[in-house]
Amino acid sequence: MHSNVELIDRFYSSFQKRDPEGMVACYHPEIAFSDPVFQDLRGERAGAMWRMLCARGKDLEVEFTGVRADETSGTAHWEARYTFSTGRKVHNIIDANFEFQDGKIIKHTDTFDLRAWAGQALGLPGRLFGGTNMLQNKIRATGMKGLEKFEKSRPQ
Repeated sequence: MHSNVELIDRFYSSFQKRDPEGMVACYHPEIAFSDPVFQDLRGERAGAMWRMLCARGKDLEVEFTGVRADETSGTAHWEARYTFSTGRKVHNIIDANFEFQDGKIIKHTDTFDLRAWAGQALGLPGRLFGGTNMLQNKIRATGMKGLEKFEKSRPQ
């Protein structure tokens, strides 16, 4: 098994245990993370996002499959099931792309259908307006505000 396959396995195995420190240990200090909500997190902010998601995900279940990697890049498919803050159940289906440097993940890009996520997480408003720029931008702004609040609440 390639060492970068083992790295991705370690990342998601840590996520399954809601162990954000294990996840962050897989990241290069100059990590660049992006997904449809958190579009450009770099360095420590990417780690803070995983810490926040693990802390809030009391019923979080993560499954991952299809891990592939070579010296420079890799992919994985993962699915998350959890209860969103609205009380609604979410089943998010995500494809991940990775780039590696110095034995760590330097770039991590997750893709998923934000409209489908909004429909699950927000109910009727999400189903009706989840594909609009207005609601997607509001979701992004709310996510970033939540991350900023989480970062400020953590002891330094």
